[in-house]
Amino acid sequence: METVCNKLENCMVEVKVTFTTEEWKDAQDKALNKLAKNVKIDGFRQGKAPAKLVKARVGKGAILEEATDIILQKNYAGILLDNDVHPVGQPEVKIDELTEETLKVTVNAPVAPEVTLGQYKGLEVKKGQVKVTKKEIEAELKNYQNQFAELVIKEEGTVENGDTAVIDFEGFKDGEAFEGGKGENYPLEIGSGSFIPGFEEQLVGMGIDEEKEINVTFPENYQAAELAGQAVVFKVKVHEIKSKVLPEIDDELAKDVNIDGIETLADLETYTKEQIKNRKQSEVESKFSDDIFNAVIENTPLEVPEVMVETEVQQMLREVEQNLSQQGLNMELFQQLTGKTMDDMKAEMREQAEKRVKFNLILAEIVKAENIEVSEEEVDEEIKEIATYYSREFDEVKKLFESQLGQIKSDLATRKAVQLIKDNVK
Repeated sequence: METVCNKLENCMVEVKVTFTTEEWKDAQDKALNKLAKNVKIDGFRQGKAPAKLVKARVGKGAILEEATDIILQKNYAGILLDNDVHPVGQPEVKIDELTEETLKVTVNAPVAPEVTLGQYKGLEVKKGQVKVTKKEIEAELKNYQNQFAELVIKEEGTVENGDTAVIDFEGFKDGEAFEGGKGENYPLEIGSGSFIPGFEEQLVGMGIDEEKEINVTFPENYQAAELAGQAVVFKVKVHEIKSKVLPEIDDELAKDVNIDGIETLADLETYTKEQIKNRKQSEVESKFSDDIFNAVIENTPLEVPEVMVETEVQQMLREVEQNLSQQGLNMELFQQLTGKTMDDMKAEMREQAEKRVKFNLILAEIVKAENIEVSEEEVDEEIKEIATYYSREFDEVKKLFESQLGQIKSDLATRKAVQLIKDNVK
């Protein structure tokens, strides 16, 4: 077998293969023997007919086709390995010449691009400062105040913003009631934005036992396609109005919040300040990482094959599914709630997926350039953390991850590369 490897545009590699006469003859013999087992010729036991008769019965084309499958299955991996080709997607095989004497094929494979590192040390990336204002603390305390508010029935008066109106409602489109548009004794907080835009505002000013027709239009992206963008009428009756009575922001409220160690308002303010600070620090760190991420990519421009981007998009979709599952949701319900199709989600993810692919390729090159290594002790430490998180024994978890130790090493090396970049930011 002779091979010639050529680099093509758009991260593609072609390997032109010419099999020797001996290899090709051997593959045809094996193909004939394999096909002969299923050929029945009068006067001969199945599989025992002379080769010449079998060949005449099955035809030259079938033998060459079977022989091609046999020789490629045997040599496919070797063709790639011998030419140091590491596909990032499914390669394609094209038959260039196929006769009883000759077999020539071309293997086209998408590969990762070659990375020529740009600047990744000494990057000028600013990190934001964390400051917690008194106004932010007060806003959080008001949230606690709202959580522990009491609803008191109004004996008289009308619906006001912030009240909870207990209503009956039924929706009609072109005079016909539509599915899912009816409710009885439904408690609706005015101003919560939980109903169709314009609905809650039209309840303001209604009195107890008052009936009214409310005209609204469903949003264009509403999950029920038959109602999206449609004008409808809701017949509404108010049964009861409840106003919200807020507790004082004091020591009693601090105790009601029921957080360990919080006994006074001063304690709650200190706790709230720390929570806001931690949240802001997390946001600052995330933005700092993203800015570094973008600076590294900008300094090392490279094109990546579409198949790598699509693979990353699929990984991101799996991450979304896992997060939804933890919240008790699934992808179908998420799409209904957001009004987004799978194609919409993929389109939104594509840019980020491409950046992730580029950054990971750059990090892999930095690992090589910096001779970053990972010790067995570091791998064991990572496995210990996994074992602790899942409350399992170290030896048990290490055995479970035995086939993935190489991936763990690679992940740890990548983390070291990220830290190296961060440590060298100006």
